[in-house]
Amino acid sequence: MKRREQSQTEQLRQALAEREAQLQEAQVRLAALEGSTSLQVGRALTAAAKRPGRSLVRLPRDLYRLWRHSGNTNHIQRRRTEPVRSFDADRQEARLLTGLSGGTADQLVAATVVGPAVQTAIDPYLRSVALRPHDAQIVMDAVDVDLLLVSASAAAPGSPWAHVGDPAVVDRTRALHWVMESAASRGIPTVLLDDAPAPPALRRLGFDRVHKGDAGVPLHVFNPVAAELALGPEAVYVRTGVDTPVPDVLLELGVGVVDVDSPDLADALRAATVAVIPENTPGEAGLRRRAWACGTRVVAHPAVPVPGGEDLTVSVPRLRALAPTQREIRTMLRQVFLDDATPVRLSTLLEGLEPTTTVPGVELPLSGRGVAVLADPDGEEQADRLAEDLLSSRLRPAEVVVPDTSARLPGLRRLRSEGVTVRTVRLGAPDTPAELTRDDNDAAPGGLTPRQWADLAERATVPWALMWTGPTGRNRLVDLACAAECSGADAVGTPRETAEETDPTVIGTGERGFFDRAAGAGQYVYVTDIDPELARTELLRRAWGPREWNRRGSRLLALGPDHGTGTDSGGEDPTHADASTGALG
Repeated sequence: MKRREQSQTEQLRQALAEREAQLQEAQVRLAALEGSTSLQVGRALTAAAKRPGRSLVRLPRDLYRLWRHSGNTNHIQRRRTEPVRSFDADRQEARLLTGLSGGTADQLVAATVVGPAVQTAIDPYLRSVALRPHDAQIVMDAVDVDLLLVSASAAAPGSPWAHVGDPAVVDRTRALHWVMESAASRGIPTVLLDDAPAPPALRRLGFDRVHKGDAGVPLHVFNPVAAELALGPEAVYVRTGVDTPVPDVLLELGVGVVDVDSPDLADALRAATVAVIPENTPGEAGLRRRAWACGTRVVAHPAVPVPGGEDLTVSVPRLRALAPTQREIRTMLRQVFLDDATPVRLSTLLEGLEPTTTVPGVELPLSGRGVAVLADPDGEEQADRLAEDLLSSRLRPAEVVVPDTSARLPGLRRLRSEGVTVRTVRLGAPDTPAELTRDDNDAAPGGLTPRQWADLAERATVPWALMWTGPTGRNRLVDLACAAECSGADAVGTPRETAEETDPTVIGTGERGFFDRAAGAGQYVYVTDIDPELARTELLRRAWGPREWNRRGSRLLALGPDHGTGTDSGGEDPTHADASTGALG
């Protein structure tokens, strides 16, 4: 039997299993209905109505017998009933048996034929099943996937799929062609990332969607976290190929050189204050955004000098000596987070594709950013401030959770009218006096105890929760969610002052970690104690005091204030944020 016929047979077998599950469920329901007391009483009354003579005499006895046996449940028969198995349950079981590792159960499963950079970018957001030319057919038959993702960079020399689509490499092209046929026969959508030069035959394999560009900026790789610890030159030239010559003027200025495909690219960009990239080259836009995510200014180096443009001998030394301000770093990173990060790009690629949008229990990559706002407004005025704050935020929260006593406040009704899901919960009783004496409860934000924040978090349905105690401004929620995605931290908040900051003579008290810095030394710093703002919902549900989090293994990130923009400032386009200095290229 041909492999394509095997795929069709597997698809029919799955459909048959689903029909059998539905039939079994119908049979169980029919048996329960026929054995119900209500149906038997109805039959007795119907028989008495049809034959009034003899049946009316027997009716009281029959009803008495039904009443006596109505409380007896046949537990033995109930245990014998087979559990109803749905097609979705069989599908999840099959995935577990295939040994898919990594990710979470609610992530899309993608068969991938991609380059190493794309694989690194998508790993936190998709459960990847890497296909190789020698086992692509076997793996594709054995694993149930939601998506086939192919990138043109997979055809680069040195890759297992090198030169795929080239007539000279028939075996790899044939293997990928069979994978495409298998995906089409099973209704699996196929996507091509056209992120690098590749043989034209690769684009003619019949993909459902072709995207011109890469997989976006992976913020877990390119970010400004611990930038003050990065070592390297203050100016760096990003070389797009090993045979690309470095301009002589840059060599004279002592500019460092890093290859675009180097694993040290992120560290080199973090250490530098200015990055020089070749202009009008493939991937130039992606390089710009990766530099912005690391908090690095960009200068484009044209192959042909532009009349009237600033020479590199002037712009590079000037920008190298002038480090980016915190406002510029925050503005650049915020723009990348909203428009060009990997989960945003993946969600755009998958939008409207079947069956990725209809798989039960599976979330799209962007759902990992979902934020629930936990709040306890004490009156109409504070509820109005809550509504105004959330509706003006650049990152709209997925839901709002409040105590049931606040459900009818006008501000919350306004949130509902604007399409924001508002959930209510009954808060538990206040903690006992003995528990309230603990420092951990004193460290909880707002007027709620950790147990009450946990009650609110129990009602939330998304991964992140914002502990709202007052207006945060238009950009604060964006910056908090962005910092969490960049760092992988469990909670993000403002740095808490320690004894070492208030008293310089106190050293080595053990209150701070090795990577801790003073509050003003950095904007994205791992610490041992914060005033929490954004935290994982699961962490809040544990009802621990914030000062316990670090001691229980949680990673805490301190995010400083957004200097220079205020609470009501908008988000500037990074290409125009500092036009007077040419800082952002």
